[in-house]
Amino acid sequence: VQLVESGGGLAQAGGSLRLSCAASGIIFSFNAMGWYRQAPGKSRELVARISNGGATNYVDSVKGRFTISRDNGKNTVYLQMNSLQPEDTAVYYCNAAFRDMEYWGKGTQVTVSS
Repeated sequence: VQLVESGGGLAQAGGSLRLSCAASGIIFSFNAMGWYRQAPGKSRELVARISNGGATNYVDSVKGRFTISRDNGKNTVYLQMNSLQPEDTAVYYCNAAFRDMEYWGKGTQVTVSS
């Protein structure tokens, strides 16, 4: 199983980035997909999640700014991040979950400058 994130980088406050996570080795359409993040000195937190049926949920701090979506034909999940703020700086991880199985990507760094 591989989850490969891309799209991270440096953005200015108020800017946008789009993260992608390409999955292989799983039946993608069966899995709930999520984006988590971990800032230095903090625990990993769920940012956004999309179920296999397309239902979404977000942490309060990103509601209205971030959008998670999935393309089952491409085995890819996306996180569109708008109106970025310095507190969004973190390593962002892709997660796939199905029943008692869970997989993680290696993460992509997002840095937002003020």
